[in-house]
Amino acid sequence: MDTAIMNTIERRHDIVQCTLDSGKVLIPDLVDKYGVSAVTIRSDLNNLHSKGLLIRTRGGAVASNKITQELSINDKYNEHSEVKRKLALVASNLIDEEDAIILDSGTTTAEIANCLDRFKQLIVMTNGLNVAQNLVNADGVEVLMTGGSLRKKSLSFYGSQAEDSLSRYHFNKVFLGVDGFDLNVGVTTHFEAECVLNRKMCEVAREVIVVTDSSKFNTLGVHKILGLKEIDVLITDEGIQDEFIQSLEANGVRVIIAD
Repeated sequence: MDTAIMNTIERRHDIVQCTLDSGKVLIPDLVDKYGVSAVTIRSDLNNLHSKGLLIRTRGGAVASNKITQELSINDKYNEHSEVKRKLALVASNLIDEEDAIILDSGTTTAEIANCLDRFKQLIVMTNGLNVAQNLVNADGVEVLMTGGSLRKKSLSFYGSQAEDSLSRYHFNKVFLGVDGFDLNVGVTTHFEAECVLNRKMCEVAREVIVVTDSSKFNTLGVHKILGLKEIDVLITDEGIQDEFIQSLEANGVRVIIAD
């Protein structure tokens, strides 16, 4: 069908199909494709988002089946476990003696904790119960917990108490795991309260280091933590696509690939 003579229903149906085929769509591309205004395309995307047929993002939309499903802590531990151990080792090499760091909750950061027993003087703040547990036998590491309400599914603490505890400190580095990483949106997660806490972590740290395996690229959580320009370092595996490396480096992000 000629896209120039499509009615609204036909155009929206076609947009959904394009989104499913490509994984994501951008407003300028849709304007060119259908010969309508950006205002009309935004209205289309908002309508389709409200019906759950796609997920609205800044500048476009992604297919609803691209939204990552949140896994339990045990499921996450079993996913890409070998890669996470490699990433953790690389991440630990960015830590210096006498640093004060934050380890976000999660299975990748828990693996980083397993690499810290060689340090003689290190301060680690975490909101992850499993992360703290992995530091019990690290004699040279002083462990601080954020406190707050425990989310049992992820073994993570969250809430105003956790946020307030961070405001009393300053850290050299924060290490963040992510649920989703998209070039247009940035770093995302599923749980809103955890997103708020992650932002606070980044505010009180000099350097923001994101640690994620490449399976998280081109996926989205619901809540945005950071844009690309707010990341200092990304540690990932060799599955990262060239377009991601180019976009990240163009935004001033140092990309480290664990092999």
